Amino acid sequence: MAAQKINEGLEHLAKAEKYLKTGFLKWKPDYDSAASEYGKAAVAFKNAKQFEQAKDACLREAIAHENNRAYLFQLAYEQAGMMLKEMQKLPEAVQLIEKASMMYLENGTPDTAAMALERAGKLIENVDPEKAVQLYQQTANVFENEERLRQAVELLGKASRLLVRGRRFDEAALSIQKEKNIYKEIENYPTCYKKTIAQVLVHLHRNDYVAAERCVRESYSIPGFNGSEDCAALEQLLEGYDQQDQDQVSDVCSSPLFKYMDNDYAKLGLSLVVPGGGIKKKSPATPQAKPDGVTATAADEEEDEYSGGLC
Repeated sequence: MAAQKINEGLEHLAKAEKYLKTGFLKWKPDYDSAASEYGKAAVAFKNAKQFEQAKDACLREAIAHENNRAYLFQLAYEQAGMMLKEMQKLPEAVQLIEKASMMYLENGTPDTAAMALERAGKLIENVDPEKAVQLYQQTANVFENEERLRQAVELLGKASRLLVRGRRFDEAALSIQKEKNIYKEIENYPTCYKKTIAQVLVHLHRNDYVAAERCVRESYSIPGFNGSEDCAALEQLLEGYDQQDQDQVSDVCSSPLFKYMDNDYAKLGLSLVVPGGGIKKKSPATPQAKPDGVTATAADEEEDEYSGGLC
């Protein structure tokens, strides 16, 4: 079966080369027909699991379409990228898909460009998170320019979580703020509350109590935030952090409100430590009897002096 498909692919390549040849009666290559044959060759090679040959056929198809000024050359570059993905050559795959997305933008198809960029981000996320963040942010910008804010904020959320996972907290704080602004613009206020929690956790991991407090203070202007469960929990968290009360901070961060956030933010809460290691709540100490022969302290003597009152 594989050998048959390889032969089929080679036949399509030969036909494509024939369409590109010129002669005495044929002055111009037939790029359209050649591109079609290259595309068929790519499919045949892909079915035979010959991804290197499939990728080369896709690239030749792209060049033929480009020479013919046809729209399909962007798609051919993207398909070549997907062949590289099958070969586990992810950085090269992403590079070709990025090239295709830029061409989609230039040709007035931003939606297709955004979808290509998002696919590239997913491909590279586990290998190169920094590159994935860049791709998700690019995708968000494309959607935002098209006023598709819900899609834009979803991609920003992916970028924010990757930044938190990589402990790039300064960038994460800015990314979450942008998310929050968009959610506020589309009047999704409950999600704004959750983003405020995420912001505060990020700022506290940056050891920036002032910025964390400012986030909460600024969020009072969001309808419904003041008096919400989220607001009360954050005020309690900031109080405990400010007083270096590790028990209070841990109680807040292990509450369902924090535990059931996105996993990356839940982990931030569970790992949050107050400055200096914090203090533990002490159980009331029971008074101990003094051993015989031990003299009273000055404080004890003073207490005894007034034990019967002033008169």
